[in-house]
Amino acid sequence: MGNRSLGVIMKEEVKLVYKAGCDEIVEKKSRFIAHVFPVSNEEEAAIYIEQMKKEYWDARHNCYAYRIGIEQPVLRSSDDGEPSGTAGKPILEVLLGQDIYNVLVVVTRYFGGTLLGTGGLIRAYTDSTKAGLLKSSIVTQRLGQKLQITTNYNDIGKLQYYFSSEAIDVSHTSYEELVTVTLFVPVAKVQSVTKKLTELTAGQAVIKEMGTYYYFASDGSYVTIPVKDKVE
Repeated sequence: MGNRSLGVIMKEEVKLVYKAGCDEIVEKKSRFIAHVFPVSNEEEAAIYIEQMKKEYWDARHNCYAYRIGIEQPVLRSSDDGEPSGTAGKPILEVLLGQDIYNVLVVVTRYFGGTLLGTGGLIRAYTDSTKAGLLKSSIVTQRLGQKLQITTNYNDIGKLQYYFSSEAIDVSHTSYEELVTVTLFVPVAKVQSVTKKLTELTAGQAVIKEMGTYYYFASDGSYVTIPVKDKVE
């Protein structure tokens, strides 16, 4: 289900590439090497594509596809000399089928001397893309509002109990003259959480909205991607 809080339909969860990966398959002596990259715009994708063409300059084909942007994704693909529809499209269809965003896949082919035919090429580019994705780190990120809560020491215990019981993602807590808690709340729950925090602190807590993000936990911290209405 989506959310319209930013004037566009927002996906509440998205799958994104967190860490790049690479794998290869061999089909009738032809090598298909798939590189997967996380990308945030087309300029970044172009840099990676050029990098792969330089690194594998002696390969017959460097085919690719990407899906960039979350609300209005940009879709591009290239067969790079392979028969039309046998390389770039199968790569893109894997990305769409697995519903992964902000991703570029470049598949390099070293010809092995045996023609694979249309069906064989589609299968090889599909399988190599899937193999590359399996060797990458794909994470599901949630759409959330980042909130900063400032309260006194008398109320922090109640808030911490509430955060724990509601499985609210707490990013950081700072103990100084007052206690400041930074947390992420699913967009659909922001109103109810804000109301509850106000009740628990008798209206004394200062609640500041810090922006809307896609986020996930990694190694004890939170990785975030700011939400924007369009791809830059």
